[in-house]
Amino acid sequence: MTRIAFIGLGNMGGGMAANQAKAQHDVRAFDLSAAALDKAAAAGCHPAGSVAEAVADAEVVITMLPAGPHVRGVYGEQVLAHAPKSALLIDCSTIDVDSARAVAGQAKAAGFRFADAPVSGGVMAAEAGTLAFMVGCDAGDFAAVEAALAPMARVTIHAGDHGAGQAAKICNNMLLGVSMLGTCEAFALAEKLGLAADRFFEIASKSSGQCWSVSTYCPVPGVGPATPADRNYEDGFATAMMLKDLKLAQEAAARAGASTPMGAQAEALYALFDANGFGGKDFSAVLQMLRGRLAELS
Repeated sequence: MTRIAFIGLGNMGGGMAANQAKAQHDVRAFDLSAAALDKAAAAGCHPAGSVAEAVADAEVVITMLPAGPHVRGVYGEQVLAHAPKSALLIDCSTIDVDSARAVAGQAKAAGFRFADAPVSGGVMAAEAGTLAFMVGCDAGDFAAVEAALAPMARVTIHAGDHGAGQAAKICNNMLLGVSMLGTCEAFALAEKLGLAADRFFEIASKSSGQCWSVSTYCPVPGVGPATPADRNYEDGFATAMMLKDLKLAQEAAARAGASTPMGAQAEALYALFDANGFGGKDFSAVLQMLRGRLAELS
């Protein structure tokens, strides 16, 4: 049994912490939300009254927080001051590369091992323990990081040094955002041309247009495997979160001098969808905007 401090029990973190408890680890969980703490307790975690209390005797500290400033604050002001130096620190948040590297530098200077390990897979994968982790850490620490993440993972990949996990996540989600828009446009056009959605799905999923957004996460209700589209686009990867990731990608591109015109267009379209009040809907619900049927999402 490993003593794990889990900080951040939102849509993703709650399911991840529950899988650590299911693996018979001693999980000390903390979140600012009392409801999230109650849910974690029901899943077998032990609620803590503060970050300091959660990390006090932890062997592994895992964080899943909203943005870079939260990660900088939690580590700089609480984790590094109260966790034992032997603890392995793993941040699974999706944040900017600079913040990940800054926190890694602080942790290393304080004598800790640290990894940035953002995830891919969404809420369903978090609950099922089938997330993909992209890890940035010292090569010698990867085996320990992989073992710590195992109860939550389908696959764990060493992307490179500190910050590489975040770089991989940003690039991956920009690709996902762009491919989902292309998928939605194709299904919307097929509908206008009189082609049944299930027929187009069968063709596209077995032809050169095949991609994850078509075959695994189809945006059309009742077509292909079950997806958030079959739940009125609820309980998936929120549009607001996709927009956050696309903004991170554009900020990174600007700093690196990279040309990402499709990423910029994807950001603009998801920003429009979010501005219309649909930030809480799964990002594949952008199909309804392209179809001119936003009223169906109300």
